[in-house]
Amino acid sequence: MEIEKNINEITGFKNLELLATQVVEGFISGLHKSPFHGFSAEFAEHKIYNDGESTKHIDWKLFAKTDKLYTKRYEEETNLRCHLIIDNSSSMHYPRIKEYSIESLNKVGFSVLAAAAIMNLMKRQRDAVGLSIYSNTYEYYASEKGSERHHQMLLSQLNAALEDRRKDVTTQTYSHLHLIAEKLKRRSLVFLFSDMFQTEIEEARLFEALQHLKYNKHEVVLFHTFDGQKELEFDFSNRPKRFVDVETGEYVNLYADNIRESYEKAVGDYFENLKLKCGQYRIHYVQADINRGFNKILTTYLLERQKFG
Repeated sequence: MEIEKNINEITGFKNLELLATQVVEGFISGLHKSPFHGFSAEFAEHKIYNDGESTKHIDWKLFAKTDKLYTKRYEEETNLRCHLIIDNSSSMHYPRIKEYSIESLNKVGFSVLAAAAIMNLMKRQRDAVGLSIYSNTYEYYASEKGSERHHQMLLSQLNAALEDRRKDVTTQTYSHLHLIAEKLKRRSLVFLFSDMFQTEIEEARLFEALQHLKYNKHEVVLFHTFDGQKELEFDFSNRPKRFVDVETGEYVNLYADNIRESYEKAVGDYFENLKLKCGQYRIHYVQADINRGFNKILTTYLLERQKFG
C-alpha cells in the first residue's frame, strides 16, 4: 500500500545546481546591455586590468572589440576568497513554501539560490568559496576551497537548509558572526544573508560582531533579505487575521488596515537606520527583496570582486 506523503515534508530545490546555472546565464546575457558589456563573453578567462599592473598579459584582441583593457587569467590563479553566511532561523522560512522553484521562494530559499548562483560565478572564475549556516546553533561551517568536490558538498548543505520546516527557532546572529570571524584566517569577501530581525540590544551586539570581521580585514556585504510585499508594504487584506511571530510563537489579532500606515513607517525607519548603521561601520548594505530577482545580488558580487584586492 502506498504511504501518503507528509504534506509538511520539504525537499528543497529539485536541482539547485541547474537552477543556479540558469540564474547566472540569464544574468550574464544581460551584461551585454550593462556597463559590464564585453566582460560576459570572456567571463571565465579574463579580469579587468587595473592601473599599475603588468601589461604583459593584456588581451589586445579583446581590447579591439570592447575598447576596454582585460588581462588573461590562468588556471592556477585564485584571486578571491569568499565566505557565504546564511541565517536559517524560523523567520527566514517565511512565507511557508511546499515546493521550491525560481517562481516559488521564501527568504531562506532566495538566499540559498542566490548563494548557489554566486558559487556558480566563482567556480567559473576559479575562486575559493566557504559556507556557514546558523540558526540558534552553528549548523554548518566549511572553509574556502575551489575544488569541484567542495562545490558539490556546499550545494548539498545549502539544499539541506531548506528541508526542515522550522518552528520557534530564534537566533543570536552576533554570536555566530564572532565565531566566523575567529575561523576565517585569510582575508575574504564575506556575504551575509539575513532578514535582520533583531531586538535593539541584539542589534548593537550584531554591529560589534560585524566590526570584528572588519577589524580582521574582511570586506563585508549584508544582503538584507525580506519579502517586500508582506514585510515592507504590509500587503494583507482587511479581514481579521492572526499574525504570529514565527520565532517566539507570540501572536496578535487585528485588521491590517488599522495598523498598515504606522507599521510601514516603523519598518521603513528601521530599514533606513540599518542602512545608516552599515554605512557608519563600512558594511556594504544591499536590500534583497525576494520578489525582485537576483540581478542586484550578482551585480554586487561583480562589483565587490573587482574592488577586492
